[in-house]
Amino acid sequence: MSMLTNLDLIRRVPLFSMLTPAQAESLAGAVGKRRFKRGEYIVEQGKKCESLFIILAGRARVVVTDRRDREVILATLHPGDYVGEMSLIDHDPHSATVAAEVQTDALVLGGGDFNRCLLENNSTMKAVLKGLVQRLRNADRKIESLALMNVYGRVASVLLDSVTPNADNIRIIRDKISRQDIAKMVGASREMVSRVMKDFEEQGFIETREDGSLLVKERRLKPR
Repeated sequence: MSMLTNLDLIRRVPLFSMLTPAQAESLAGAVGKRRFKRGEYIVEQGKKCESLFIILAGRARVVVTDRRDREVILATLHPGDYVGEMSLIDHDPHSATVAAEVQTDALVLGGGDFNRCLLENNSTMKAVLKGLVQRLRNADRKIESLALMNVYGRVASVLLDSVTPNADNIRIIRDKISRQDIAKMVGASREMVSRVMKDFEEQGFIETREDGSLLVKERRLKPR
């Protein structure tokens, strides 16, 4: 990351892809870079940090925790994704914690510069609005699955959402995902998720490969 200038990094971020050269140059002077260790919080639920964080490399997890310290995993963020914009818009504390799953590099943009960027560039504002709408749609889907699907259906949905098709259109989940993590995503016990995954393996829907990745067969996953 240190070999690239801020301007180089900004040009690689989809959120800023429509900035004019002058706007990109101006923004390059306002952003900073930060590296987060595995497990380190990027933003923390219930607190404010007044910055936008754009992931450049690595992976982060969005988690909500209740008063009993029970966790629900809402999403996994990858390079190009960003966090903190909701608090910058409504000035309320963060509604979830975002923690680095692996070493993660991010661009950091202060709240004032973020607001200036929105006011000066309609395409960036539209991109932020589109991102917010997408999060609302994802939240609606999650609520729907929790309300209407059984555990088999919810686990199948998580697996399919985690798939990254390769050049041969083979469905592979490369990021290792534990039974406990899946349980936190679907609102079930680890034991129940292990039973579901075992059933999926026995039915030939999924296959664990030697490198630890998970192969999701072409046949469509069907909940019981």
